[in-house]
Amino acid sequence: MSRSAFSKSWGAEPVGDDRWRFRLWAPGQQRVELDIGDKRYAMDPSDDGWFVVEQTAYAGQIYAFAVGEGTLVPDPAAREQVSDVHGFSLLVDPTEYEWRADWRGRPWEETILYELHIGTFSATHDFDGALPHLDHLAATGVTAIELCPVAQFSGNRGWGYDGVLLYAPHTAYGGTLGLKRLVDAAHERGLMVFLDVVYNHFGPDGNYLHLYAPEFFHPERHTPWGAAIAFDRPPVRQFFVQSAERCPPPPRPARRPGR
Repeated sequence: MSRSAFSKSWGAEPVGDDRWRFRLWAPGQQRVELDIGDKRYAMDPSDDGWFVVEQTAYAGQIYAFAVGEGTLVPDPAAREQVSDVHGFSLLVDPTEYEWRADWRGRPWEETILYELHIGTFSATHDFDGALPHLDHLAATGVTAIELCPVAQFSGNRGWGYDGVLLYAPHTAYGGTLGLKRLVDAAHERGLMVFLDVVYNHFGPDGNYLHLYAPEFFHPERHTPWGAAIAFDRPPVRQFFVQSAERCPPPPRPARRPGR
């Protein structure tokens, strides 16, 4: 069952047959280019700091943004990376995956939570490696799994609390499709899935936002992880809100009588 995806302000979105829209908030730059298909295309600026361009492209194609003197940076809202946080991003069509489970949710009072770390939970250290263990978890009475942070971070292994590309499931874990397969399989067994996310800071390696969007932060407000994130600015709020909506939502459960 294919489900439509939301339209996000940041990043790349399919907008028609073989057409994609690319958007980046870069108020610290005068010029931004899209690097895709061994070519560069100037992006149209607006007064509020956004740059946008539409181009012919296809799922599976790699791309990046060129800022400043031509420095290539990944899409901060990429749905997947080719490899690490410093490399090219990968175009992912959010509507292509065919969901199997007809998930309707479970009442919160039934929650029995099991927290797991994808990198250590199975012998293969990835999303697919967790699949054979779901039946065992369900049989023990677990009704929900909570995944330690899976957003793309620097390197292959770590706790995940230093993520920098919050829309992209970690490549070493199996990327977007791997996460969707895990969620689908869990739902087929009646298991809810929760994501542990880190929204109060970025990891120290691979965060390029300060280069082209210094307004993303409040340098006068210091935190243990550096300048505070400027949640008071609409594009910044959109970045985090829409990262929570990055996966197409399952059908809403029917309301119970009397509620």
